Amino acid sequence: MNKAIFYKEWIKSRTFLLALVLVFAGSTAYTLLNLAKVVQFNGGSAVWTALIQRDTVLIESLKYLPAVAGALLAAVQFLPEILQKRIKLTLHLPYPQGKMLFMMYVYGIAVLLTVFACQAAVTSAVLTKWVVCELNARIMATAAVWYLAGLATYIWVTAICLEPTWKIRVVLIVILAALLDIMFLSKVPESYNGFLPWLALYILAGQALIYHSIARFKEGIQE
Repeated sequence: MNKAIFYKEWIKSRTFLLALVLVFAGSTAYTLLNLAKVVQFNGGSAVWTALIQRDTVLIESLKYLPAVAGALLAAVQFLPEILQKRIKLTLHLPYPQGKMLFMMYVYGIAVLLTVFACQAAVTSAVLTKWVVCELNARIMATAAVWYLAGLATYIWVTAICLEPTWKIRVVLIVILAALLDIMFLSKVPESYNGFLPWLALYILAGQALIYHSIARFKEGIQE
């Protein structure tokens, strides 16, 4: 049954996933090629100067991409379930409802983690050509909060899609906006290092919102 759920999610999201991979690949390639041009015309010293003296991590143009990806994937997966009334059929299949919802959610998280990991691996591998390991680690540590933002938007937008009332949806949207504002507040490299574990726990706690929203839906609460 798990394979069937994954296959259903794949059929539903495959066009979006192809577009997602192309956007991530294109954006990453564009950013790294621009950096390569800087190195070619100004030398490696320009990169070191930007990293050390200007509080930059060279790949800032990619910072909002994970958050947008997480929000869109959640919408692609769960909005059709709600708008086309398919969630009722899904919840009445001979399979534990909580587990079914969990597998749908795991599919989305697995997709995002795979895309994020591939982008991070490629970016880090290319950067090693121009910067030492310590500076490379600094860049990737700074980018970690961007990927957490991608997971946060996926979890919270999923809860928003499943929530049956607009009153609670607005509350969830405001909380998500505040969370993202915190995660993108500082432009100083590695400023979130000590806060990352707490952010991760807070984001994971958002999973409870998904089950709370679906429980309200099952109770027939609607507007």
